[in-house]
Amino acid sequence: MSRIGKLPVQLPGGVSVSVGDDNVVAVKGPKGQLTQKIHKDMRVVVEENTVVVERPTDSKPHKALHGLSRALIHNMVEGVTKGYQKALEINGVGYRAQKQGKKLVLTVGYSHPVEIPEDGGVEFEVPAPNRIIVKGIDKQAVGAMAAKVRGVREPEPYKGKGIKYENERILRKEGKTGKK
Repeated sequence: MSRIGKLPVQLPGGVSVSVGDDNVVAVKGPKGQLTQKIHKDMRVVVEENTVVVERPTDSKPHKALHGLSRALIHNMVEGVTKGYQKALEINGVGYRAQKQGKKLVLTVGYSHPVEIPEDGGVEFEVPAPNRIIVKGIDKQAVGAMAAKVRGVREPEPYKGKGIKYENERILRKEGKTGKK
């Protein structure tokens, strides 16, 4: 039995889960609504305040799908109740971020400012010019948008300049040494 797959997903108050045609799971909560298509072999059972995912056989692909399906449903429930966020830091002289309307504008050493629009239910928050918070209810969308922002100017190993995740450690390299 899959260790993750066999755990039931607890539903907090105010969250409802429904399974539609083609194994489409819809989760409604205080922060919004998410839907996810679960593999046709997995069976999603909604009981009083729990959701259980069942698999038909003990074959290796079904074991993998079992844990994945349960994790996807758990992430949706977590997203509509608490939401997800990723924090990014900007290091470098003159590097900064600002929010203009529904766009994030990054000044990170290029000849032009880089604009990234909010989309897919993801929002940006800029509490300080060197700090960006990416928020949303969909864990996958928040992670993808944070990676997109980081990809604009990835941190370099010599001076550490660039955009990095808040808790990310950059492996630093020693620069050139002079003639002796």
